[in-house]
Amino acid sequence: MERVYERCAALDVHKAQVTACVHVPDRQGKRAELCAEFSTMTAELLALRDWLKGLGVTHVAMEATGVYWKPVYYLLEDDFELLLVNAQHVKNVPGRKTDVQDAQWLCQLLEHGLVRSSYVPPKPIRELRDLTRYRKSLVWERAREANRLHKVLEDANIKLDCVASRPFGASGKAMLKELCEGNNDPVALADLAKGKLRAKLPALHQALEGRFRDHHALLVGHLLAHIEYLDQTIAELSEEIEERMRPFEHKRELLCTIPGVAERTAEVIIAELGPDMERFPTHRHAASWAAICPGHHESAGKRHSGRTRKGDSWLRTALIEAAQSAAGRTKDTYEELGGDYFVRREDQDRLTRRLVRQLERLGQHVTLEPALEAR
Repeated sequence: MERVYERCAALDVHKAQVTACVHVPDRQGKRAELCAEFSTMTAELLALRDWLKGLGVTHVAMEATGVYWKPVYYLLEDDFELLLVNAQHVKNVPGRKTDVQDAQWLCQLLEHGLVRSSYVPPKPIRELRDLTRYRKSLVWERAREANRLHKVLEDANIKLDCVASRPFGASGKAMLKELCEGNNDPVALADLAKGKLRAKLPALHQALEGRFRDHHALLVGHLLAHIEYLDQTIAELSEEIEERMRPFEHKRELLCTIPGVAERTAEVIIAELGPDMERFPTHRHAASWAAICPGHHESAGKRHSGRTRKGDSWLRTALIEAAQSAAGRTKDTYEELGGDYFVRREDQDRLTRRLVRQLERLGQHVTLEPALEAR
């Protein structure tokens, strides 16, 4: 088999240990295999880097296992051509994987060019991705805390959310803090309303008359404090993301012209896909990479499950939210494709040949004659 890389290495990365296997030419012109183990402490990883450089290694492959590959990859990326390999792809390559060490087998595959590298964004995009993902996690956490607060208020029969469209806005928080301080007078509480909410004072009087006890005050106080902390942290993260987005401002503006895509969604798209879309030959390749297109599994003329595969969940969530927003706010965004859409989408000559073969396998003699409207 043709050798693609003369000096290459593969790493089997675990939490506390890295097993390295190197293939290099020896003095007799044959292939030599060297193996060594290193811990994942920084000093040991630096020793691994120096060992690989001393052997003249140019390409290094490692499997994307959890988050353990990241510190190893980041420390080596400036000195070698790194290939982050999908573990599932390696398993699909036939070989004696169960009889040899992972690093040896991966190095053999790399040597002959039988592995593909996954996309690892440059450092600025990686940092932007960390920020957008953390912000999204906090947004989800805030929503969970708000739901818990709703349940506590419902237990106390405080119906603030039935009157105020934003029960935890400035007015709602002021009322809830007064309740926690022991002020149960619905008239005095309703008088804290601001803006348009003051037009609903009679309804607020009724909504704020409940059975709010010390037990509820304890829970509501902690929940409000946590929600305010989350709001502040989300705002600070958004400011930092805004600063990091300055080099990509034009790309964000272009993305925001798409129906349903707001600034935060555009920031997530750039952080997950990267600013350079040229690595995707077409929009279909981008959709496939994001795993938002139906699966394609056909064998012996039969279509099997069309379930989408697992992909970038952060990007997938953002794109689905954008699509739902566009469908809900934009007119005429949905067009019924028709019951024969998948038949019409397929190449008609190919479909005809496949159906004829199926009939012939069933013992039928097939004669084709064009329909009248096609003549």
